[in-house]
Amino acid sequence: MDQLSFVTDTPTREALRTYRDLLVEHRAAASLTSLQDPDEIDRRLVGEPLILLDFLEARGVATSPAIDIGSGAGTPGLPIKIVRPALRITLLEATAKKAVFLEKAVSALGVEDVEVVAARAEELAHDPGHRESYQLALARAVAPLPALIEIALPFLAVGGRLATPKGSSARDEVAASANALAMCGGEVEAVESMALPWEGVAPTVVIVRKVAETPDRYPRRPGIPAKRPL
Repeated sequence: MDQLSFVTDTPTREALRTYRDLLVEHRAAASLTSLQDPDEIDRRLVGEPLILLDFLEARGVATSPAIDIGSGAGTPGLPIKIVRPALRITLLEATAKKAVFLEKAVSALGVEDVEVVAARAEELAHDPGHRESYQLALARAVAPLPALIEIALPFLAVGGRLATPKGSSARDEVAASANALAMCGGEVEAVESMALPWEGVAPTVVIVRKVAETPDRYPRRPGIPAKRPL
């Protein structure tokens, strides 16, 4: 089965294939993913980000400029960029070898308006060039929601959204996030499962809207949001 058959534009599908091939080629050296089956990589790392994009656009979520926090292998940010060339996006990754891969992938794909930043999110969020500069923050498998809210919301302008795919613990994570939301100026806008065009467990997407400015003291220094969630 062609895992990306739902992408009808041939050049776009070929660009996504190129990205998939780069993942397969560099996955071991750059520790990009534990997935090995190309079809599974298509589904999880290439296809699901596109379903997420449709999910967000159907709900009127502004997608540019965006930041992909803990981008790792470039997902969900790079597949979304491939299908939305006008999108301005920052790929934020703290691990140097993964950031090097992202630079290689951006160059190989020939996409523009993509910035790769090798830094810790807790530090970059205090940089005036990035703080409150984005309409959308994406994060896949970065941290439990209470910590992620503290890390991500400082990047967003008021009215921007954090969108994060979660597993079966999504609603428990939301319930544990009440204090983080209150402290960082967010409110949960949606907790919904994505509809997938293949068999499998669909991620549950949590969308958090930023409704007030985040106090300057957040996020706390690297590692603290995960160790001591708000």
